[in-house]
Amino acid sequence: MTSDPRAFLAVDIGAATKSAALLGRIGHRWRLVGSLAMPASAETEGLTVELVRRVIAADTELAASIGLTPAERVDPAATARDLPRLIAESAPIRTILVVAVSNRAAEPLIAAARMTGWRTRTATLDGTDPLRLTTTLLDPAIDVLLVGAGDPPGADERRQLDELAAIVAGATARRSDLTVILAGAMADHLGQLETAAGDRHGELLLAPAATAGDPPGSALRQLLDEIRGGPDDPRRAAGRAVGALADVLDRRVELIEIGFNGGLRATASPGVGGNAAVARVSIVADACLVPPDPDDATVDRVLAWSTMPLDRHRLRDRLRELRLWPWSGIVGDGARLRLAAARAALGILVQATPEQSALPAPDLVIVAGGAFAVAPGPAVALAVADVIRRPAAIAIAQDHSRLLGALGVIPDAGERRQALLDVVDDVLTPLGSIVIPGGIRAGVSAGRVTVHAGTGSSESDLTPGGLEVVDLAPGEVATAEFHFRDPVRLGARGRRFAIDVSGGLGGLLIDLRDVPLRLPDRQDRRRELLEAWQESLWLTRDR
Repeated sequence: MTSDPRAFLAVDIGAATKSAALLGRIGHRWRLVGSLAMPASAETEGLTVELVRRVIAADTELAASIGLTPAERVDPAATARDLPRLIAESAPIRTILVVAVSNRAAEPLIAAARMTGWRTRTATLDGTDPLRLTTTLLDPAIDVLLVGAGDPPGADERRQLDELAAIVAGATARRSDLTVILAGAMADHLGQLETAAGDRHGELLLAPAATAGDPPGSALRQLLDEIRGGPDDPRRAAGRAVGALADVLDRRVELIEIGFNGGLRATASPGVGGNAAVARVSIVADACLVPPDPDDATVDRVLAWSTMPLDRHRLRDRLRELRLWPWSGIVGDGARLRLAAARAALGILVQATPEQSALPAPDLVIVAGGAFAVAPGPAVALAVADVIRRPAAIAIAQDHSRLLGALGVIPDAGERRQALLDVVDDVLTPLGSIVIPGGIRAGVSAGRVTVHAGTGSSESDLTPGGLEVVDLAPGEVATAEFHFRDPVRLGARGRRFAIDVSGGLGGLLIDLRDVPLRLPDRQDRRRELLEAWQESLWLTRDR
């Protein structure tokens, strides 16, 4: 970026998908020229060469203007090889074992690990035979041990810390590859572990207590995040991009990504007093599209959102197939199943991040990840409204080119903001706006809405418990005037509101259903209701 190139490649290497975007300097600003995504098994060079070849074939003059077609040759392979690159690469999924004296002491440690993308397991000394605990520590599936205690340790911990340290020291002496993190008061036992470990390959690291930092737990979370993935991890990088976007747009921004090995929730508000915005980032491994081995709880969560008449056994098989072949079944019922799994994963992500849910509602929600890539924009917007229910008016957009993670790799904050300022309109596909009033009472009518747009005005009745869709094209801005029969919550409490809304692929969606959403307990009735809400928002359907 600092050598002032006329074009560069942004590559995102994920667990299931590998994507590349070509950006070129056109008219003194960066623009997204093209993007391409393939399964993660594809070779990076082949992906970038194919992207460059398509751009040259589509518009030779444009390609020449950004330096892709030198006069002496037109060779996509050589051209792609010579381009500067930003590369964001996902770290392999890793498992951390949280070890503590008691369940109470382990809880804040587990919370910190779960929020930083680790697959988390727990083992405590309380009520466990030392031999069984040692066997758990020696499980080859464990990559890292997080051994923690309070600082100062609680009364229930002090009596057993020495015993816990001895068990951990014995286990690490037999597994020299283990990385061991000693948090809080367990750091006092570093010498004991160093003596027992001898010549080892794994690291012994000291960490702050699980409650240290502002907010509590942030210091340990930062360390665990750095150990799990490097600075080029796409989810960590996307969090930095969200902070830059909040400053660029001067709006509260929230990014939601559901991917193959986890989910991301990043929230940021514009910086104050010249300070750059800093995003709050949570990476939850359990919020993946489908876990490696779908259990009964996973089946139940997906079944709760499914509109297909599948029994539990067939649904489990379909989820296993989706895990094994994430690029399969991207049309028809396969796309609907994928979106049902995305809703279930999004529910896990929201449940795991209550602090972010308690923040003021964002002005813009951005969705990303393969979970949302194959569904129509209106259906994706409804999926977000189904799970994240806050009385507010929110714009919804999609990172269709998977570019935010790669742009977040740019090390200089100023260059990162400038790049996003240039390409933000190219990167984000507007899906529309959602208005969710809270406190709608049952009845024949909740009131009326009048939408004033550049093409004219339209008026419609508001039916409690229903969805109203108003056509509003992408890029079109309108004012929606609401006149409710009874007071409702919509940012503030009142009966009349005038809200600026923007259009998108799904137009304006007025959601008059319950907050939170209440669905029937009977599976057949639930399926019928979900089908009725979604039917008009899917462009095609296989019968």
